[in-house]
Amino acid sequence: MYHVVAATRNPAKIKAITGAFADVFGPDQCHISGAETESGVADQPMSSQETLTGARQRVFNARQQHPEADFWVAIEAGIDENQTFGWIVIENSATRAESRSASLPLPSTIMDALRQGQELGHVMAGLTGIENIKQKGGAISVITDGLLTRTSVYHQALLLALCSMQHPLYQQATLP
Repeated sequence: MYHVVAATRNPAKIKAITGAFADVFGPDQCHISGAETESGVADQPMSSQETLTGARQRVFNARQQHPEADFWVAIEAGIDENQTFGWIVIENSATRAESRSASLPLPSTIMDALRQGQELGHVMAGLTGIENIKQKGGAISVITDGLLTRTSVYHQALLLALCSMQHPLYQQATLP
């Protein structure tokens, strides 16, 4: 059984990590535990690079806290231009995989609040009345009327990162 440390305690992110690892390794093949980690970036990263840096830093911190684990995983949500998305970083003892989730264009009124220093989760909670929205479906669930959620979008990006760690084509030095 693999021990996977999620660099978060956010239930939406842990659900995505649990589902993706079960899809790749099989049900009940991974034990997922959450860890509070610091990103080293702003609470609301405002560029792709800042968001990726935050995910990498969270994985680094998770590895420091739990060196015995088999995998360390971080999902860092951020804003790039006028879109929200997440960077996924997964490491094991041998490699690192990174994948970016689908992006959701945000309305200008929300972007204005973000540019003034507010966090997307706080803005969305204020607009919708949904407390702790970022631990639930997130802005994407509200804007897509539940067709997508943070969990569903992160799940896809996690699968892409995991498959790049597992698929034999990534292990080949040259094409046959």
